[in-house]
Amino acid sequence: MKKLLTLASTTLLLAACSQGGGANEADQGADSSDTSEPTTTETTETKEETSQADDTESTGKKEVVATTTQVADLVTQIGGDHVTVTQLMGPGVDPHEYQPSSSDTQALSNAEIVAYNGFHLEQQFTSLFESLDETNTHVLNMEGALDTSDVLASEEEEDDLEHDPHIWFSIENWKKAADYVAEQLSEADPDHADEYTANAENYIQELDELKAYAEGRIEEIPEQSRYLVTAHDAFQYFAEEFGFEVVGVQGLNTNTEAGTGDISDVADLIVENNIKAVFVESSVSSRNIEALIEAVESRGYEISKGGELYSDALGEAAEDADTYIGMYKANVDTIVDALK
Repeated sequence: MKKLLTLASTTLLLAACSQGGGANEADQGADSSDTSEPTTTETTETKEETSQADDTESTGKKEVVATTTQVADLVTQIGGDHVTVTQLMGPGVDPHEYQPSSSDTQALSNAEIVAYNGFHLEQQFTSLFESLDETNTHVLNMEGALDTSDVLASEEEEDDLEHDPHIWFSIENWKKAADYVAEQLSEADPDHADEYTANAENYIQELDELKAYAEGRIEEIPEQSRYLVTAHDAFQYFAEEFGFEVVGVQGLNTNTEAGTGDISDVADLIVENNIKAVFVESSVSSRNIEALIEAVESRGYEISKGGELYSDALGEAAEDADTYIGMYKANVDTIVDALK
């Protein structure tokens, strides 16, 4: 694979402000940094990366670096036994705010295949993604899976986003993404194209079953009660597919701040529409939802916390939410149990 100065220089620029991924980083803040000087000494990390690369070559598997948990799971489902997937962001990590570390940058520069969500979800990766255009890396950008009509436009100027990046909450979109990943893996590894295609077909059938499950459960909620109030506006695709009204205290981007006026407006909406519950998110600070609950209660109205939803990242294996399908089912169950 061709190594270019653009990626190397980006590595040095980002190393000073990088941070590792961890659960609920929104609550912990995003101020950790890597201030160590670059060194030519071979480190344990370098040895491990070399060993992993050798293992990949010996097994014949394609090495894929994926940014988010959702994309990593999708590539794993379609790639099956013929890919090794390195996931940069862990469970509970907010991709809007995540700063790539120097090791992330190195992983991207060494990867045969890079897969990411796109639509400016991974905002701090923009220069890295642009650098990949000048290499031999095979890039899977989920923007390539969807038509313009599949993507919701952002209606909030302060979000600095042209489109809503939370495309995975449309099961129909994710089916198209599965086909796209199969096509791209087949192009990168034609010897196993038939298996990638078969894996996609099987996975799409599972997604159809997931949608049927969601539709059946959502029928338990009266139509007038289908309001989904969350920490940020991540569930519009879910709303389009299943007939909900979604209200996020913050906008599409968790980098935007919710003001007292925003919280007051949402509190009024809750009281006016007799909404039963609000929801926190696994990858977003709960402080705005806590402030919202206080504002609602100050109006003499009782509101419950409906539970935690997985929004911008999958959950842990122990929560049965470490796959896309597991995450989606967990969200549906949490929403229905709180609003029915």
